[in-house]
Amino acid sequence: MTLARRVAAEGVGTALLLAAVVGSGIMGERLAGGNVAVALLANTLATGAALAALILTFSSISGAHFNPVVTLADASLGGKAWREVPWYVGAQVAGAFVGVATAHLMFGQPLFAASQHMRAGAALLWSEFVATFGLLVVIWGCVRMRASAVPFAVACYIVAAYWFTASTSFANPAVTLARAFSDTFTGIRPLDAPAFILAQLAGAGMATLFFRWLIPNCLHSGSVLL
Repeated sequence: MTLARRVAAEGVGTALLLAAVVGSGIMGERLAGGNVAVALLANTLATGAALAALILTFSSISGAHFNPVVTLADASLGGKAWREVPWYVGAQVAGAFVGVATAHLMFGQPLFAASQHMRAGAALLWSEFVATFGLLVVIWGCVRMRASAVPFAVACYIVAAYWFTASTSFANPAVTLARAFSDTFTGIRPLDAPAFILAQLAGAGMATLFFRWLIPNCLHSGSVLL
């Protein structure tokens, strides 16, 4: 598969993922009648379902990373050529913004608007570290032992992490950047986004080092990563 096709798959897949995340957040909030738990549940289920479907759709083309920390971790273990990383990350970030704009257009929102949703503090940063660490642990473990389960395992983990982390598990720098420009249920203040991204990078790096120690020479394939 050519690099152009793989990059296009990453961009389109990430765009559809963000459309699902942001769109379901808007819909959930509108229909929940002020019940934040119901809105979050709707957002969670839609995100998990979309994630599983998109990984199944694009994994054989690009690897279905949809996430810069996954691409960086994959490259660090030799599964992705470093020269391809900027293309993947660029497509993921651009796709994320397209997905946010798409959701906003569907629900009559401004194309982009800086979020006012404050997500700051040590507890939330620790949550992002834990969420991203767990995501990469699930990916590496399933890729090594049961690659066909990756789409479902990742989707299930994200659904759970929405509820067991205080940050609702962004676990993705591209998602974080794009959601900073969505002043909706799923948004994050631009001021808070850099710290989230640093916590995500740290979590992904720690998970990758952990699996390097846990299973030396861990085998994996870029075609089955999120």
